[in-house]
Amino acid sequence: MTELTKKQRTMEFYSETSEDVLANLDSSAEGLSGSEAQKRLTDYGKNELAEGKKKSLFMKFAEQFKDFMILVLLAAAIISAVVSHEVVDSIIILLVVIINAIMGVFQEAKAEQAIEALKEMSTPNANVLRDGHTLSIKSDDLVPGDIVLLEAGDVVPADIRLLEAASLKIEEAALTGESVPVEKTITVLPAGDIGIGDRVNMAFSNSNVTYGRGKGVVVNTGMSTEVGKIADMLAQADETETPLKNNLNDLGKFLTMAIIAIAVIMFVVGTVFNGTSFVDMLLTSISLAVAGSRDS
Repeated sequence: MTELTKKQRTMEFYSETSEDVLANLDSSAEGLSGSEAQKRLTDYGKNELAEGKKKSLFMKFAEQFKDFMILVLLAAAIISAVVSHEVVDSIIILLVVIINAIMGVFQEAKAEQAIEALKEMSTPNANVLRDGHTLSIKSDDLVPGDIVLLEAGDVVPADIRLLEAASLKIEEAALTGESVPVEKTITVLPAGDIGIGDRVNMAFSNSNVTYGRGKGVVVNTGMSTEVGKIADMLAQADETETPLKNNLNDLGKFLTMAIIAIAVIMFVVGTVFNGTSFVDMLLTSISLAVAGSRDS
């Protein structure tokens, strides 16, 4: 990790003076040189949200069948069709399982669509100072230390510490939920954990400039921005195991095992002690297991 990267990650830019921010980012009010910008682009990578490894539709569908209760239902459908030739019951069970899998794929797709929506909000170009001259470059090529010029109608291309703000107002609803544009200043804020909505000397990636103009230095790009952190959380939503989710999974497994045990006991008692036919008791036990798995 480079020294600049360490500084970038540990600084509370809103609590530092403009001069200190520029010094810590090894930049200046005239912007970076072209060669330095290219070097940093190699070090930091593109200013874009990571897509991550996308699963095929088949893989998403197949993963829905990992749940233990789903496997119980599939086993019940197979036994019902093979042993008792109850094809209609098997088809109904399979339809329930398939519909459940389709719903799971749909929910996973919604999370991916949310990430795509965040990417589409980004602006394609940004006005920056390079070698003391104003240039329009692709926002993907922005790097920490770049000086960005903002005006009404722009989408903020990265997380920026403002150096100048002339009647500057930025709408940050995507990050804070506040529909009213925030009036920006260059006032140094006290150190500490200050909410995003209160960091009035910062402009955040994917927010919209609604009024005025401003100038600032890029402090974070890509997945290091505040919107990048949101995208990362969305991408990991299905992988995160919360204590509640773990407890519910454990409870579901316990209930399923208990239902299967009861079905087995009922099958043994019915066939051995009551003399009920093997097929009839098997169907009864399967019905109990399926009903219990559905309710649990």
